[in-house]
Amino acid sequence: MEIQSQFPNEQSKVGEFIRQADAFRGWVTADGRSGYPAEQNRYHLYVSWACPWAHRTIIVRKLKKLEGIIGMTVVDPVRDERGWAFREGIGHSLEPINGFRFLSEAYRATDHDFHGRVTVPVLWDTVTKRIVTNSDDDLMRIFNHEFNQFTDCTRDLYPATLHKEIDDLNGFIYDRVNDGVYRAGFATSQSVYEQAVTRLFDALDQLDARLATRRYLFGSAFVETDWRLFVTLIRFDAVYHGHFKCNIRRIVDYPHLFGYLKDLYQTDGIADTVNFDHIKRHYYQTHHAINPTGIVPLGPIQNLAANHGRERLG
Repeated sequence: MEIQSQFPNEQSKVGEFIRQADAFRGWVTADGRSGYPAEQNRYHLYVSWACPWAHRTIIVRKLKKLEGIIGMTVVDPVRDERGWAFREGIGHSLEPINGFRFLSEAYRATDHDFHGRVTVPVLWDTVTKRIVTNSDDDLMRIFNHEFNQFTDCTRDLYPATLHKEIDDLNGFIYDRVNDGVYRAGFATSQSVYEQAVTRLFDALDQLDARLATRRYLFGSAFVETDWRLFVTLIRFDAVYHGHFKCNIRRIVDYPHLFGYLKDLYQTDGIADTVNFDHIKRHYYQTHHAINPTGIVPLGPIQNLAANHGRERLG
């Protein structure tokens, strides 16, 4: 029996999911040297509550108090063959800047010859009328630093003293965990799936041990790496455990990872960025190769507001 790939253009001959590269990598700078100067109300963020990569940028925008500086529009969580769409609904809306009906229109407006998969997040420049970047990695750094003149938030999620350590751990978490759940879920051969899921849980075991003696990944203050991990952890028991067959353990089964997840979730404003309705409907109703019935499970019940007890850790 031939197994259908979720994204055939990103599937290797042996059944591995190989994610496409970001298409646009422009950069907004405080001094404007990049051609995209940081300005109030110039840029607009297109996101999905469901997508972990987009969720990272929503979180940094929230933490850095940039919501009045950079506008944001949320797409419909249910994506069909036409891609991400702007529709009125609960938690999502029409596109207010250009009247786009689909995010693909922004991609074509920027590059008429673009033929890849259209992804979120996207930062749109209302002056040049093109996409600046669709890289969540870059957007986290841009929001962290380049708009500081417009916000009274002095928090630095990428402190200079930790650059190498952050970059190294980011790479490990991306390869083993963030993309690891997708490599397991989108695998089209048993051996590829087993390899991916084994590497995933080995990484989770290591991270759980790391968090036994420190509140956050680098000590008493969170940095961008914590939020890179958070977006996968928050989706894990609700989606990845069942839908992607990452079912060796749940996050709730890890004593330190689960407390850490609750701690991050209870950070001011973060719960507002988590939309389980969008998350579950997107995965279960969009990935037809994995869940052809489109049935969305009711569970699991998660008490993320419960005491985490991690304040005692340094």
